[in-house]
Amino acid sequence: MQILNYEFSGEGMQRVFENEKWTVGIKNWKPANDITGIDNLERHNKTDELFVLIAGTCTLISAVETENGLAFSKTVMEPNKVYNIPATLWHNTITTKDTKMILIEDSNTSMENSDVISLTAAQIEEIQALYKA
Repeated sequence: MQILNYEFSGEGMQRVFENEKWTVGIKNWKPANDITGIDNLERHNKTDELFVLIAGTCTLISAVETENGLAFSKTVMEPNKVYNIPATLWHNTITTKDTKMILIEDSNTSMENSDVISLTAAQIEEIQALYKA
């Protein structure tokens, strides 16, 4: 038996380890996570998701549903802290090209138990203004 290690240096996210209980991924910048490319939010309906910022910058965008539509908020991540995205919370990440994060989630998390919502032009503008504030 030996100790294994994993890495990923491409764009976007790749699961690098998975067993029957949990998954670990490495998430890097990709155009859709740039402030100029954000166009959707996702939520995982049955499982939490954890992020750890290793390098670069990341702003977590989250949203809750209200009578007036989605209410957005932001969390600027700090390196080496664990951020928990609770199940059912709409979210996305805004990253810079030097960003590297670790993602940890239940191995049963998939698009079958998750949702993606496309953002309107007005919502994108609101998120961009919130990001810059």
